[in-house]
Amino acid sequence: MARVNVLVITGYGTNCEQESAYAVRQAGADAATVVFFSDIAAGRVNIADFNYLIFPGGFLDGDDLGAAHAAAVRWRHAVTAKGEPLLHQLRAFLDQGGVVLGICNGFQLLVKLGLLPASSGEYFVKEVSLSNNDSARFEDRWVWLKANPASPCVFTRGLDRLYLPVRHGEGKIIPKSQEMLDDIVKKNLVALQYCDPESGLPTQEYPYNPNGSPLAIAGLTDPSGRILGLMPHPEAFNHPTNHPGWTRGEEIRLGLALLEGGVRHLKAQ
Repeated sequence: MARVNVLVITGYGTNCEQESAYAVRQAGADAATVVFFSDIAAGRVNIADFNYLIFPGGFLDGDDLGAAHAAAVRWRHAVTAKGEPLLHQLRAFLDQGGVVLGICNGFQLLVKLGLLPASSGEYFVKEVSLSNNDSARFEDRWVWLKANPASPCVFTRGLDRLYLPVRHGEGKIIPKSQEMLDDIVKKNLVALQYCDPESGLPTQEYPYNPNGSPLAIAGLTDPSGRILGLMPHPEAFNHPTNHPGWTRGEEIRLGLALLEGGVRHLKAQ
């Protein structure tokens, strides 16, 4: 059984790193280390020494220039002290079978780095982006999500519906073209969708779909199923008392279920 060693990357405005590390430990990881991006870029930490990578939420660079755009530029051009492009480390991590979870700003970063949805089979090619919510405001609420059972995503395997908090101003998926969106759907790379709380069906209705994302897309995976990005925050629902209805005795599956999917996949290796 493989040891699950998690790297949680922080810095430049990220503010959900500690709860992400706590949540993944609760989900069964053997270790979770919080590391600043600058330490990775300086060569003090090597991404390839881990097998579970989390890009947590927060306000990367204050969301200036668009959510996570500045961070994506930083990643694309960073070179370690040994002269190695940082993207080479990220590529090596993926080549050795690691799993990646991007939450909120972390999802935005994965999209702008071209790690998601990678429908062409190539990484670091930008295919979609994320833009302002249709409501033109920051959305802070709980939403219902439906997992796609046909998706290759290892994080959502065996899941049906989840109830998670969202807190973002730029969560609407913008595909490069309609053909690109069609291809994403055809390959089942839509891992999670906002859904109606009664019918459980994907919805465009506000506020159940908090940002107006087409096809109610809340999360995307890549063809390997080992990368997941989503706008809602599974790490923020790590205990029953996080849920708004806990005092009424409402029992809802914890957001930890998503993080557990990555742990189970790695332990099975």
